[in-house]
Amino acid sequence: MFDGFDEFTITTSGGTVFGRRGGSGPAVLLLHGIPQTHLMWRLVAPILAREFTVVATDLRGYGASGVGAGGPDHVEYAMRDLARDQVEVMDRLGYQQFSVVGHDRGARCGYRAALDHPDRVDRLAVLDIVPTTDAFARANRDFALGYWVWSFLAAPAPIPERLIAGAPDTVVDHMLDEWADRPEVFTDEVRAAYRQQFHDPDRVHAICEQYRAAATHDITHDDADRARGFACPVLVLWSDSGAIARWYDPLEVWRGWASEVIGAPVRSGHFLAEEAPEETTRLLADFLRSIPRDSNAPSAEAAQGLRT
Repeated sequence: MFDGFDEFTITTSGGTVFGRRGGSGPAVLLLHGIPQTHLMWRLVAPILAREFTVVATDLRGYGASGVGAGGPDHVEYAMRDLARDQVEVMDRLGYQQFSVVGHDRGARCGYRAALDHPDRVDRLAVLDIVPTTDAFARANRDFALGYWVWSFLAAPAPIPERLIAGAPDTVVDHMLDEWADRPEVFTDEVRAAYRQQFHDPDRVHAICEQYRAAATHDITHDDADRARGFACPVLVLWSDSGAIARWYDPLEVWRGWASEVIGAPVRSGHFLAEEAPEETTRLLADFLRSIPRDSNAPSAEAAQGLRT
């Protein structure tokens, strides 16, 4: 699925992060959502790699990345910590500046990286989300029923963990089938990869901890940083048939956070990169091409190839 990409596992201050790197040119970090892994970028990354150095990773707790112990305050799974993981990965790979493209949970990690490390992130693309604090502040009956996963996974441990253990494939299949307009794009191989992590109790706990942190730490961090906002340009893409399109004016929401915001709906369900890879790739590439080609070249050491 990632021909020409090298695999890596990098140790960060928060654990280990698995990923793949390929291509050449300005660096772009791709971050996935739930219930996915970095495999969600399999149709986008190889095309972007013709013009950019593409790094696609698994978030903490997902795929082949490490799982933290967690704790009663959930802080280990706040997006601030997950974003630090990803910035440290790019450090180790030798990229002082890079763009971030994130979908779903990965978009939340990506925008937190842009807020906390404005000198590092030169472009930010967010796919099918509004900021976490805005989502909670505008929550209503539609949100409660449509985004029930937010409340379910954030419930006190070990309630959601034990319930998921009873039927992990059902949980994953519900997300893929109900949130997509074209669930047939998830091949047996890809669906199996997404299901597999939900059979691991430690990974399920990690995923639940992220939602618990979202309802606490992430809101606090967002509220503290809204006025400062983003220093970089922001591209907003969203499903033309999904909740973001029905419940919000996405550009209006994001323009409350950044002065340079552009965006468009994509003819797709929630999983833009998998359901509409051609359109998604075209929009991303157009946005990313404005990066000076020498602005984030890797260090000499990293250019020789990192193997960890």
